[in-house]
Amino acid sequence: MKILAIDSSSNALAVAVTDEDKLLGESVLNHKKTHSQTLMPMIEKLLCATETDISQIDLFAVAAGPGSFTGLRIGVATAKALAHATGKPVAGVSTLEAMAYQLPFCSALVVPIMDARRAQVYNGVYRWEGEMLITVIEPQAVAIEALLDSLADCGQKAVFLGDGVSVYRDIILQKIGESAEFAPVNANMQRASCVAALARRQAADGKLSRYNELLPIYLRKSQAERELEEKHGGARVK
Repeated sequence: MKILAIDSSSNALAVAVTDEDKLLGESVLNHKKTHSQTLMPMIEKLLCATETDISQIDLFAVAAGPGSFTGLRIGVATAKALAHATGKPVAGVSTLEAMAYQLPFCSALVVPIMDARRAQVYNGVYRWEGEMLITVIEPQAVAIEALLDSLADCGQKAVFLGDGVSVYRDIILQKIGESAEFAPVNANMQRASCVAALARRQAADGKLSRYNELLPIYLRKSQAERELEEKHGGARVK
C-alpha cells in the first residue's frame, strides 16, 4: 500500500510517501512561505522524486488536528480533493498522536505540546507499552499550568516536543524541574512519515473514511468565533 501523507498543522509543513513499511521520501519545510503556497509544489516534487504517479497512491493521510486552524483546513482540503479526484480512501490522524509516534519505545511519558496562544497548549499525554502507543490523556486544549500540575502529580519523567516547547520551556522547568526532558531538534517537529504509519494502522483496522466524511479536529473555537461571542456577551451565536 502506497500512502501520501500530509502534516500542515503547524508552521512546519511535511509531506511523505511510503510503500508498506518503507519510507520512499519525505520533505519538511519550516521557512516563511505559507502552506497554501508550498503544499502542492512539495507534493508534486516528492512524487516526481520517488517516481510515483498520483494514481499509484492507495491512501491519502493527513494530520487532522489539533493545530493551526488555517493549516488544518489547507491540509484536510488537499487530502480530500486528492482522494476525491482519484477515488481513493483518506485517513485523518491525530496530530498529537503522530508527534508522540516520533519517540518510539520511550520509557518516559511522551508529551507533545503545540502553542494554542492565550497561555494554552494543544496537548495529549502518551506512553509506550512495547510496540503499542497508549493514550494517557486524550487530546485537549488546556492551560499550560494545568497540564504541568497534572504531570507533577504523576511523578514520572516526561519528554516534551512540539512548537510549544520554545514558548513554555522555562515554565516547564520551573514547575517540574528534573522530571522534564526535551526531544532533540530532529524529533521536535511534526513528521508526515509518522502520519503515514498511523494511517497504515487505520487501514489494517478497517477505519478509513470517504473523502466527504473527513473533518478537521479543532478542539476549541476559532479566535473569530470567540471574539464574536464576547461581542454578544457570551451568548452562543448561530
